[in-house]
Amino acid sequence: MMPRSTSDTSERIVIAGGGAGGLELASKLGRAHGRQHVTLVDSRPFHIWKPSLHEAAAGTLDIHQEGLSYLMLAHMNGFSFAQGRLEHVDRDRRLITLDAVDDAHGQEVLPRRELAYDTLVLALGSTSNFFNTPGAAEHAVTLDTTENAEQFRLTMLKAMAQVDLAKVRNPSARLDLVIVGGGATGVELAVELVEASHVVSAYGLPNFRAERDLAITLVEGAPRILSALPEKISVAATNRLTELGIRVETSCRVSEVTASTVRTADGREIPAQLCMWAAGIQGPALLADLGLPLNKLGQLEVNERLETPDPHVLALGDCCAAPWREGRTVPARAQAAHQEADYLAKKLTARLRHTAEPAGPYVYQDHGSLVSLGQDAGVGSLMGKLAGRGLFVSGTLARLMYMSLHLMHHKAVLGISRTASLALARLLMRRTRPRVKLH
Repeated sequence: MMPRSTSDTSERIVIAGGGAGGLELASKLGRAHGRQHVTLVDSRPFHIWKPSLHEAAAGTLDIHQEGLSYLMLAHMNGFSFAQGRLEHVDRDRRLITLDAVDDAHGQEVLPRRELAYDTLVLALGSTSNFFNTPGAAEHAVTLDTTENAEQFRLTMLKAMAQVDLAKVRNPSARLDLVIVGGGATGVELAVELVEASHVVSAYGLPNFRAERDLAITLVEGAPRILSALPEKISVAATNRLTELGIRVETSCRVSEVTASTVRTADGREIPAQLCMWAAGIQGPALLADLGLPLNKLGQLEVNERLETPDPHVLALGDCCAAPWREGRTVPARAQAAHQEADYLAKKLTARLRHTAEPAGPYVYQDHGSLVSLGQDAGVGSLMGKLAGRGLFVSGTLARLMYMSLHLMHHKAVLGISRTASLALARLLMRRTRPRVKLH
């Protein structure tokens, strides 16, 4: 932990976005400098670790139990929290505008407000990119938010119940689900849905048998799933999906999504009562109004110090494109947001103390990738100084390592001790079987 700052009380840092990177940055700065300097802004009152949204969509994770209150975290870590959707950024006056917050009955809880800043850190995450595919925005569900995950879970339960009822009259009735996008989100969701469906059918739907009545197709435009990861991981994941009865279609581009089908560029139609879109990301629409340079995905272009051309606006995480190597940008991964939060914590500490900022650039370190393939399985590669080679891991070991990433995030935002960290680890390890939310 950094020592408590003696910085100028007039210096105000506002962090817009309470995802993995934004929340970790607010927690680090708050613990070191106090709430008079650091304000976190988010449209929601609770934080959910985004990589776990596929579990919420499948019903194996209850977002109402897993969510961490931003107000609680602010109290624990010494930062201020302002709830509200970021509506506008006035860079000339260094003001942001937050939209009013209403309760479930439409009654205003918090009014529309303005917050002043000396440094604004944009950590707004990303939204799904439909690539202008006809019908995708209207008929496909995404996993951008907790609301999306809950919508999909309820829609999936309803569809399964309808098939269960239809089996009485039509033994061939089944639920066709198409997941567009063979990255980590799509692959993990496909596996989680199979496991969750077995539990639901066993306890809630007497006529529905997942292995017979649920048909999941994973569609990927690249020649293999998990194309950004080593081929060995892709092969292992493909084998696992196939074992679970999931149909994998690679080199397959989607041309249209309708209410009942997914149409491909080669003229085929795949039945789809439900379609989940996990095929790519883009920057939030708000970024286009800032007057700052964006890349073709609508992400803010930042330099190697995570700076925009406006010296008072920095960015981290999925909403920005930071240079990496060979002309590529830093990938949109939780580990990148975590590293960027560490880098900006040092940079902003210097600003608060009015000392020289670190001269060195942010350099992304790829520590490997882990993909969950069910409650007792996973695959991944751990990058290290192993003669320049990565270590391939699979099975239960990979799954436990995957769960430890969630633990590391909790440790960062809660500021907990090693003892408390181990206690939390034991709680996470107990989740060895899906506990599906049936309502």
